[in-house]
Amino acid sequence: MIIRETNDSFIMIKQHDHAFLSGEIVKHFDASLLRSNAFWDELLYASYQHDRSWIGLDKAPVWNDAVHRPFTFSDYPLVPKLVFYERGLDEVSDRHPYAGLLCSLHFCSFFSNTSDPDCLRFLEKEARRQTELRKRLPALDEDLLQEHFTLLQFSDDLSLFMCLNRPGVSKAEEHPWFKNGFKHTEDFNHADDPLKGQWTGPHDIAITGAPFKHPFTVELFYKEVSITSILHNGVAKAYDSAYLSTHSITISSVGPLVMRE
Repeated sequence: MIIRETNDSFIMIKQHDHAFLSGEIVKHFDASLLRSNAFWDELLYASYQHDRSWIGLDKAPVWNDAVHRPFTFSDYPLVPKLVFYERGLDEVSDRHPYAGLLCSLHFCSFFSNTSDPDCLRFLEKEARRQTELRKRLPALDEDLLQEHFTLLQFSDDLSLFMCLNRPGVSKAEEHPWFKNGFKHTEDFNHADDPLKGQWTGPHDIAITGAPFKHPFTVELFYKEVSITSILHNGVAKAYDSAYLSTHSITISSVGPLVMRE
């Protein structure tokens, strides 16, 4: 679950809904910026499905007593999270070996500096998975795979940019993950700088460079769950009874941004 806290509520977004935004981002990406159009459909599938591991976990939010809010994707208990990660990667890999390889690389990147034994076991299993998937892809272009991996990560980050920030937020108040741009996206920007994003209004985001051929609009699904309801009913019941809302966001490519402080 992706959580954004307000004064009296939590904005709660399912991971699979966030992943759908990632898919829409890749769908509208200017594919001419890539080495070739090979495996495009598999990349698109991976972007839409990369967080399907969370479908089961997000059915019933869990309260984090230590910080007095629901568990988020970043602090959810590790062992069950890893079990569901493997399950989701199994499902994607069974559908498309290339998509499974991309998603496995993506998930392994979360633990690149870990020393946790459970994470290390997960990485070992995924290394074996990646070896087997590569055997099923004898014509694999490793450079194109790296481009697709970078694009998957960019789509994930831009979707999180939409989910974690208050719509219309100024650059000064933006979530710290994105203030310096989207990591490793220099190759997608003719200026050789990382792509950067900025909210230019409650329903509009501008992206530097020209990673998208045309503006496009996405719908962000979320529930606003009041703290009062959580205190009275518990987080799972409060979430279940909350109204499902949508927020439309239009994304456009622009030149250099004049940052609003």
